[in-house]
Amino acid sequence: MIAAELPNLIRKKQSYLCVGLDPDPEKLPSSIPRTAKGYSRFCIEIIEATEQYAVSYKINTAFFERLGSEGWKAMEVVFKTLQSKSVFTIADSKRADIGNTSKQYAEAFFKTLNADALTLAPYMGQDSIAPFLLYEDKTAIILALTSNPGHSDFELLELKNGKQLYQQVIETALNWERKGELMFVVGATRVSEITSIRTICPDSFLLVPGIGTQGGNLEEVSKFGMNTSIGLIVNASRSILYAEGPGHYIENAAIEANKIQLQMANYIK
Repeated sequence: MIAAELPNLIRKKQSYLCVGLDPDPEKLPSSIPRTAKGYSRFCIEIIEATEQYAVSYKINTAFFERLGSEGWKAMEVVFKTLQSKSVFTIADSKRADIGNTSKQYAEAFFKTLNADALTLAPYMGQDSIAPFLLYEDKTAIILALTSNPGHSDFELLELKNGKQLYQQVIETALNWERKGELMFVVGATRVSEITSIRTICPDSFLLVPGIGTQGGNLEEVSKFGMNTSIGLIVNASRSILYAEGPGHYIENAAIEANKIQLQMANYIK
C-alpha cells in the first residue's frame, strides 16, 4: 500500500491505529514457544484479531533479527501475511548508513520484505537517507522527536540559528529530493511540541508511538497532530499485544484495539 491511500483507508475503517508487533519473549503468553515460529504465530494471531480496527502494522524487526536466519524467515512470513490485508506495513528498524550500505538496507526492507515503509535515523545526513528515497511506492519515516527518556540528549539541542535539532531535521528532510513519501516519528509524550511541528510539516503524515503503556494521551495527539487530510498514524504495541482481561490473549488484544478504534472514530471528519 502506498501512503497516499492511507486517508481513504482511515476514513473507511474510522481508525488511524497502527498495531506494533513486538514479540517480547519476556511478555509472550506461556502458550507461545520462544522460537521464530512462535513469534510469527503470535504476530499472525494478533493481526487476525485486530485487522478490522487497524490501518497499519509496525514490525519491530529487532525481536526477529535476534533469532538469526530463522528469525528473518519468520519475519518474512509475517510480512507476507500482512500483504494479503488492506493495511500499511512498517518495518521499524531505524536504519541508515553510508550510501552504499543504505542501498543494501533499502533493498532488504523494500524489496525482500516488501515493507511499505521503514523507520530511519537521520543523524548521518542526506546521503545516508537518499537510497531509501528512490522508491516511488515506498515511504521513508524519519525519526524527529522521540518519546524515550534520552531524547533530550540531542533532539532538543538548540542550534546557532535558534532552532532545536529535531526542528532542523524535519525542515532539512522536507527539502531532500525524493520519489516516495516522507513521514516523521513524533512521540505521543511530546504533545507540547506537536503544534509547532505541524507548522513545519503541515502536509506530512506523523507516526506517533507512545499511547497506552507509555502514557501518551490520544485525545491531545489527535487534536494537535491531525491535519486536513488526517495525516496521523498512532501506534500502540504492548497495550494491545499483552492486554489484560478475562479472555484469551487474542480476545483481549481485539478488545483493546476496538477500544482505541472507537476513540479514534470521534476525531475523524
